[in-house]
Amino acid sequence: MEQSSILSDLFQAGIYKRNQGRVVRQVTFAVIAAGLLLAAWKLWAVARGMSQDSALYFAGVEYVAPGLLLLLGSWIAYRAVNVPRFADFLISVEAEMNKVSWPSRTELIRSSLVVIFMMFFLAIILFGFDLTWQFLFKALNVIRTNEPTT
Repeated sequence: MEQSSILSDLFQAGIYKRNQGRVVRQVTFAVIAAGLLLAAWKLWAVARGMSQDSALYFAGVEYVAPGLLLLLGSWIAYRAVNVPRFADFLISVEAEMNKVSWPSRTELIRSSLVVIFMMFFLAIILFGFDLTWQFLFKALNVIRTNEPTT
């Protein structure tokens, strides 16, 4: 029964709880649309290289197939963010995001710099460990050096 209501929701044009969770719904739709654009672009590239001897080939296939993908995918994405169960989830996500105390710009920059510095610092330390182990294993002949063979 749940599946039939989702299917019937795809064929409606109304917006569920129009003024609630707008930002999260718009961002969700934009991300899905970006994925659709990438898929349509890839489909266009594949269809463009399709041989005319192929059973699926017809004139304009490189435009019709990606166009249909974009059209149907956009409609499904638009309807998906308005399915009541999913829309209620997105509305609650936006409500929770509004409750979060976000850091100030200076605190964000400072924290980001600390993380970036620590990443490079740890990378240098790990590189040093790697060199130390390499030197030790070469000295013990565990690792053979690449000597030119004659």
